[in-house]
Amino acid sequence: MKIARAIATAPFPPSQTREAAAHPSDERQVLTLVARGLSNTEIAQHLHLSLATVKTYIGRLLTKLQARDRAQLVIAAYESGLVTAG
Repeated sequence: MKIARAIATAPFPPSQTREAAAHPSDERQVLTLVARGLSNTEIAQHLHLSLATVKTYIGRLLTKLQARDRAQLVIAAYESGLVTAG
């Protein structure tokens, strides 16, 4: 799966250690919920995360998947099969 590989293998920013980084499955959960149309606040509530953490994960996903906006994240999630219609 292209998305899983991109999330798991993208380099960490120089100031960030692997221990402080998001686990790839956390980012996949956030991506799945973005693709299902949830807002940042709804994602935070659903996953019991802070709003700041959700925003951080979305920023990382944008970078790792080379997406320019949330709409492109949704497209990537569907094209990869991470989520399906219906």
